[in-house]
Amino acid sequence: MPVRAVLFDVDFTIAKPGPDLGPDGYRRLGERFGLELDPELYGAARAHAVETLERHPELDHDEEVWVLFTEQIIRGMGGNTGRAYECAVEMTRAWEHAYNFQIFDDVLPVLAELRAHGLKVGLVSNTGRNLDEFVAHHGLDVDAVVSSGAHGKTKPHPTIFQAALARLGAEPADAVMVGDSIEDDVEGAKAVGMRGILLDRENRYPDVDEKLTDLLELPAALGLSAG
Repeated sequence: MPVRAVLFDVDFTIAKPGPDLGPDGYRRLGERFGLELDPELYGAARAHAVETLERHPELDHDEEVWVLFTEQIIRGMGGNTGRAYECAVEMTRAWEHAYNFQIFDDVLPVLAELRAHGLKVGLVSNTGRNLDEFVAHHGLDVDAVVSSGAHGKTKPHPTIFQAALARLGAEPADAVMVGDSIEDDVEGAKAVGMRGILLDRENRYPDVDEKLTDLLELPAALGLSAG
């Protein structure tokens, strides 16, 4: 069946954290809490935090999960003191602001092309951020947004995808989910009958069959004719 709707993940798919949310941002924030955080340790600290992240057993949206995740990063960067938690709370709040994010260069052209072919577009994100404000701030042309904070469940729970499809008036068989997480985005979408496409910008998963390394490849992957 022809594709009628495309859902996108947000963080690391259409948007990347700005400087205040990156290694140097952690360092600067840490100074306010008397922590000496080493930006060189950020990558390894975040990777370890991802590996040890414990989700809510029912996939409920739980802000405390992200505070503890951020605390792990801070401790992994050398901030292994009692103030690490306070610093993590402040950094987690910073992730709520649209102005702390940058849209990838390939996003706006692809959204325009999807629109030119008459497709509906939605955003589905595990975040407490206000996605309506995010869309307005970055001038994104989308039809619907669903955040886990507003919905109550996080990806890969089926209801968050179903809520987005309902807002778009689309059936699972007509829709595609694009995101950077195999578990949350690809497998979560497939579980409700959608097609899932991995966006692997850093080519971390060379063995995945259906994936893109650049969003500009998406129209062709959807079978949309050029022009």
